Amino acid sequence: MSAAPERREEILATAAEVFAAQGYRATTVRKIADEAGMLAGSLYYHFDSKEAMVDEILSSFLNELWARYDAVLAVGLGPRETIEALVTASFKEIDRHLPAVAIYQKEAKRLQAQPRFAYLTDAQVKFEKAWLGTLERGVADDAFRADLDIRLTYRFLRDTVWVAASWYRPGGQHSPEEIARQYLSMVLEGITLRE
Repeated sequence: MSAAPERREEILATAAEVFAAQGYRATTVRKIADEAGMLAGSLYYHFDSKEAMVDEILSSFLNELWARYDAVLAVGLGPRETIEALVTASFKEIDRHLPAVAIYQKEAKRLQAQPRFAYLTDAQVKFEKAWLGTLERGVADDAFRADLDIRLTYRFLRDTVWVAASWYRPGGQHSPEEIARQYLSMVLEGITLRE
């Protein structure tokens, strides 16, 4: 691998940290260049704009997330096992792409109004369909309680998992898998049928 692709990845990692900390609008190309230890003009050798950088950060994160989700959904697990696998995959992606998750959470609504970021809306619809579909299948299969509002349950699960990005730190006391197990233990006891 040549130095240019490695340097490009380093710049993206730096940009992701700066965008996550300062927000997209407040971040300047100069700030990213300063943090990356280079001149702003040199940054343009790798990226034509800060928009291009945030686009690559978000699309890479979502592509990896969907590769994991698609693999889970393709296996044909039962509803409970699918939820368990989706939660675990989500925590692994939070661990791997924490700054990108923060950017997505803070900026997606604003960015998706731009044609370049239309994929953010598509990803949101696909995400909702995967989780809601699994929950609906779970109710139909008597794996999940039918007395719960599925849309509220989906929002609860989504928010319970993804808000963890606000406090989670890679390399901390608990692995992503351990956090997923703990969350699933708490959540699934509330939505699975008791025998």
